[in-house]
Amino acid sequence: MRLLLIRHGQTLSNVAGLLDTAHPGPGLTELGTRQAAQIPVALANDIVGRIYVSTLLRTHLTAAPLAADRGCDAIELPGIHEIEAGSLEGNSDRASLRQYLETAFAWGLGNLDVVMPGSTDGHAFFDRFDADIARVAADHDAGGVAGSFAARTVVVFSHGAAIRVWVAGRASNVAPSFAGEHEIDNTGMVALEGNPRDGWVLLSWQGTPVGGTDLVDAPAEDPTGVRLSDS
Repeated sequence: MRLLLIRHGQTLSNVAGLLDTAHPGPGLTELGTRQAAQIPVALANDIVGRIYVSTLLRTHLTAAPLAADRGCDAIELPGIHEIEAGSLEGNSDRASLRQYLETAFAWGLGNLDVVMPGSTDGHAFFDRFDADIARVAADHDAGGVAGSFAARTVVVFSHGAAIRVWVAGRASNVAPSFAGEHEIDNTGMVALEGNPRDGWVLLSWQGTPVGGTDLVDAPAEDPTGVRLSDS
């Protein structure tokens, strides 16, 4: 199965540099809407089996153009939402952002007992994200498309830190530090191949928006898309 993980489009919290992980979360900026509109164009040559979104509004809005283009509904999953910021929620100071990222990427490096202040640990994060990806794989196989090149691609719209930490912990062909060292902008796309049983191989990491660098908002203070060394 080819798994595409796409980060949602830009929100006002991304622009302001806020840790904003609560439900239902903000909608998209005008730029975020334009970023989302480019996704069907970028995936024009891909035959997508299913489209999934998190429980947060911004993934629904980002997925909407692709779902409309493919004539299907996006399926909401309960566990692929952003890593909860706990007592750091709503903060934008450098110390809070660094603590958030260092905690999250400790999980990606295998230190699952580390606790996000006022929230959960890495075990809880991987349990929920893995469970949803297992459901995606089961849906794929149950739909009769296992091994079919024509419909082997599924698209999951998720969040910056969540995508990066899950890839850090689950991609077998790159070092766990890879995700922390590579940015992922709004509507950046990560492609993997595999399944929950045999594991996952990272195929590509497109850190910029799928529509290209013209859709990058360089001045934005986006807290969950930057390299750990830049936080």
